[in-house]
Formats: sequence, C-alpha cells, structure tokens
Amino acid sequence: MVLPAEEGRLITSSARILVATAVPVERDAVARAFPGPVRETPLPGALLHRVTGGPDLLAAGVGPALAAASTATALTSAALDDRPYALVISAGIAGGFQPHAPLGSLVLADEITAADLGADTAEGFLPVTDLGFGTVTHRPPAALFRDAAAATGALTGTVLTVSTVTGTAARAAELRSRHRRALAEAMEGFGVAEAAAAHGVPVLELRAVSNPVGPRDRAAWRIGDALTALTEGFGKLAPVLQSWNPHDQ
Repeated sequence: MVLPAEEGRLITSSARILVATAVPVERDAVARAFPGPVRETPLPGALLHRVTGGPDLLAAGVGPALAAASTATALTSAALDDRPYALVISAGIAGGFQPHAPLGSLVLADEITAADLGADTAEGFLPVTDLGFGTVTHRPPAALFRDAAAATGALTGTVLTVSTVTGTAARAAELRSRHRRALAEAMEGFGVAEAAAAHGVPVLELRAVSNPVGPRDRAAWRIGDALTALTEGFGKLAPVLQSWNPHDQ
C-alpha cells in the first residue's frame, strides 16, 4: 500500500488495508484523503476501488448483514489471491449521542458493539452473550488504537451498531443507559468486524458525526461537514497506517 507523506512524496507500506463504508459517498470521502487514481475491481456482489496512494475501498452496503457479506467477499477474494488484508477499517458518518459527540466530530471506537443483538424480556434487553451465544463486541488492537486516536484527535468510546436507526429521545436514552460509554451509532461496524474476525484480521472503526442520535430532524443534519471531517481524519490517519506493523500488535 502507498500513503502520502510531506511535500507530496509517497511512502510505501506492505500491509494491505481495506476500508469498508456503507455507501459510495462515504467511500469517496475517504478516497479524497489519498492522492492517486482509482481502479475498479469487480467482486461477486460488490465493487472494490483500489486507490493508488491509499487503501482498498469498499462501499459494502447499508446494515450489518450486507456489510458483513460484502466485507467477507473482499477478504476471501484477497486471501484466495494470496494477498490477504492486514487490517479492516469500518468508516463513514454516524449519529452522535449529544452532548458527548458533537456534530462534525470524529469518533474512534475502542469497542464496536451490536446494540440490538439479543432478546427483549420482561426484565429488559438481554444481549446475545447472556443467552449463551456468540459475541456482541469487537475491539481494535490496543497500540494501533492508541496511535490512531493521537493522530486524528478523535473522541474515543463505544460505537454502537444498530439495525434500526434511533428516531426518538426515549430510544436514545435507553441505548445510552445500557451503553454508558457510547458516543455514536451506525449500522455497519459490527458486521464488518464479524467478517474481519472470521478471517483473523484486526479491525478499527472511525466515524464522523453527521446528526444527533434521537428524533429525526433533517434540518439538524450536517452530512457535508461530516464527510469533510472524515476526509480530514483519514488524512491524519495515513501516517499511522503507513508505519503500522501488524506483527508488533
């Protein structure tokens, strides 16, 4: 992989990195952080963008299921080509829990947690782990997380993955009461992380806050500002990715 350095020079890194977003506009915001042209590579059910001067980019689809399937396809294809990825990054815009994650801020997940994977009971929500199955949380490599947080200046905490976007103040309060370190919610991170874990590949999640978590008020959304923040965040993250050695984790 090739990453930008000072004065437009390029630095080469051997670690292949995949960035998975939900939709093309997020993918393109990440691409703007890197200098090179884009080459499209079709995959079964997905289209991979290989950026000269940056990571491979995948608009994996909306929601945890499609994001997991598309990411798994990209990881499997790379492994079959004997060029496996060393890191997967789930990225895009997100809702932020106010006032903890203001609009336009960056959030780096120290925990990627499925908020609604479990069961409703008379006593309240039970995560699937309490039912004796699977996992609900993935965590990034500690050293990489630390360096990424320092480089980007991102807020750090839990990013929740939901299958239904929160649309009421009551639901926002419920999620925050169950996940007191939650800063943001999105729809793909846990699915991307599950696919990465199945391949034994570490994962990061970086989000830019575009709207408050709670009642849907389009007038309050700042999608353009969030996409700009996402581009800037990846620009700051690039040297960390360049110097990162997965064998040091």
